[in-house]
Amino acid sequence: MVEAPATEEGWFALHEFRSIDWDAWRNAPDHERERAIDEGRSFLAHREALARADAGDSAVFSVLGHKADLLTIHFRPTLDELSAIERSFENTAFAEFTTKESSYVSVTEVSGYVSDEYFADDDAEIDEGLRRYIEGKIEPEMPDDEYVSFYPMSKRRGEEYNWYDLSFEDRADLMAGHGEVGKQYAGRIKQVIASSVGFDDHEWGVTLFGSDPTDIKDIVYEMRFDEASSRYGEFGQFYVGRRFPPSDLSAYLAGESVPTGEADAEHEGHGHGETGGHGEAHGHGGQHGDEHGHASGGSAHGDHPHGDESGGSAHGDHPHGDESGGSDGDHPHGEGGAEGDADGVDEGVSNAEIRGELADLDIYAGKPSGEDVYATVLYSEADVDGLFDEVEGLRGNFDHYGTHVKTAVYDGHDADRAAVVSIWETGSAAETAAGFLSELPGIVARAGEESGFGTMGMFYTVKPEHQGDFVDTFEDVGAALDGMDGHFDTDLMVNVEDENDMFIASQWRSKEDAMAFFRSDDFRETVQWGREVLADRPRHVFLA
Repeated sequence: MVEAPATEEGWFALHEFRSIDWDAWRNAPDHERERAIDEGRSFLAHREALARADAGDSAVFSVLGHKADLLTIHFRPTLDELSAIERSFENTAFAEFTTKESSYVSVTEVSGYVSDEYFADDDAEIDEGLRRYIEGKIEPEMPDDEYVSFYPMSKRRGEEYNWYDLSFEDRADLMAGHGEVGKQYAGRIKQVIASSVGFDDHEWGVTLFGSDPTDIKDIVYEMRFDEASSRYGEFGQFYVGRRFPPSDLSAYLAGESVPTGEADAEHEGHGHGETGGHGEAHGHGGQHGDEHGHASGGSAHGDHPHGDESGGSAHGDHPHGDESGGSDGDHPHGEGGAEGDADGVDEGVSNAEIRGELADLDIYAGKPSGEDVYATVLYSEADVDGLFDEVEGLRGNFDHYGTHVKTAVYDGHDADRAAVVSIWETGSAAETAAGFLSELPGIVARAGEESGFGTMGMFYTVKPEHQGDFVDTFEDVGAALDGMDGHFDTDLMVNVEDENDMFIASQWRSKEDAMAFFRSDDFRETVQWGREVLADRPRHVFLA
């Protein structure tokens, strides 16, 4: 008998599909419709804001096609909470205009493929990054991406092809190959996979999130050609929809396009609910699951840059092999700033405009290495050695992602704080990484969230023989900056692993103040001198 992999369960999931009785809605008196909208909106907003729960997440989506009109997804720690949600909706006036078309019940899980140490209860051997990854997988938050696709699936148990007759090693190999395909969609697709064995008609429920619906189509299509799916995958009905905030319920019922974009700023993103819910990007869920390389179920920080992209059969019998990458679509700078063509600084001033002005001053401000990359920078007041040990653990997990460029710790030259810098090929991956990095010890700030112009970080690789000269020159420039109007703070940060790798972060009152410095003779002379001491052209990162 083939041994079943061990599993550990987390939060429960309820997907509920409803259709609206449009005839009844059109014929209802205005006061009944107003009451229905108020109660429906309040119900949904309270669920998203977790007003009656200690933990979890919820979201509402408009569904295309004949199968349903609305999809609500709820993640909660217990089945009882999901049952209460299901029944309490029936008590709203809005429920009278709807019919439940279908529902799906499941529970998040990790299996024995994810870590021998984890299931051996050997806490001392469990990597901290892995622990966070697992926590995010079994306690997922809703990714912010607008579009969703849900489908159930099982592994085939036929006479010729029976997944459950395969050895552990064979299944692991198939999942590893499956995951390699999923890696190609890192940063574009996020996924939450939950087991429904014994709970519903199939064995897993797969929920895919993406900012471009064609990415969802492409990953499912490509995975169909992988042996783990072509021989062993069986699928139920697919549903596709788009997320909108509860505050847009009346617009949805009126036939308007949703989301309307009229929600408060903190909810604008992807319909996080009137009362708060989750303003920040949660991008989570690993990225492509079942039919996709098994991306994980995310965590409060979006795609776990962790096993998710690690390629492998991270989840044993999980439909796909946990692979994936980032968290919200390619946000121009993942709130942390982007090297490359990031948008938006100083009330809509684009990076392209700033680059143009710098170019006019004969200051290089082009794309690093000929391509866009995205950076997240967080500052910590923790002991640098201890901070580095924590970051090194996370970095090993980040390296599983094809979109990861670099993560390093930089020690401040003057300031009593260190900087953790994580650079990625997509803004969504950078934003996801920020979620993990924000849990590091001593974090006190995130670059780009300060007031004023924000910062423009300049990353330099100095020729070893000029490292000392570069530091001395920075001190001279720093002295000049201290006397400039509108200058708040500037520091030189040095990579603790490579003293020749540095970046300078400056904070200004406004873009005009910063540009005044860039136009100065002092800065122009420094730039000219820098061309002689740098090993490569500087990489400019706009962090605001």
